[in-house]
Amino acid sequence: MGTPLLGAPTSPSAFLTVADEDVGAPNSMNDAPTSIHKLWHSRGYLPHCDTPGLLQSITFRLADSLPGDVLTRLLQEEGDEVSRLKLIEKFLDAGHGACWLKQAAIANIVEDALLHGDGKHYRLLAWCVMPNHVHVLIETGAEHSVPKIVQGWKSYTARLINQHLGRKGSV
Repeated sequence: MGTPLLGAPTSPSAFLTVADEDVGAPNSMNDAPTSIHKLWHSRGYLPHCDTPGLLQSITFRLADSLPGDVLTRLLQEEGDEVSRLKLIEKFLDAGHGACWLKQAAIANIVEDALLHGDGKHYRLLAWCVMPNHVHVLIETGAEHSVPKIVQGWKSYTARLINQHLGRKGSV
């Protein structure tokens, strides 16, 4: 299956400091919040909390690593959310799909993208690039929402991975 690419930043300058001010709080009773963060929200499945300063454990995957029908079935399994998430992780760890991330050059594309935003958009605490998915632990800052961070990783790496593989389409 290949060895996962594990990492943690080593440079003290790579860490982001978040201001103590209450970002997005109204300035007066009549002002509406202006935060880019959604706090607790859901798109019909796994709930997310997007709040500055939180430690966020994020998993993103290759498109073919977990077919939509399998994901739907796993999310409908009996039991609590933790049990369902464990089933999803077990399926991902089985190494389904093309597993392009086991190629060192492609894993390095993902690692470089994660490191690029460290200290600018988030504080990167740890990551693990698996053959068909990626685990990331970050601390969010006030200026960038988690959905925008993840969208940035996925769009940038998909473009470069497709260039490397000489293909087009979902990664």
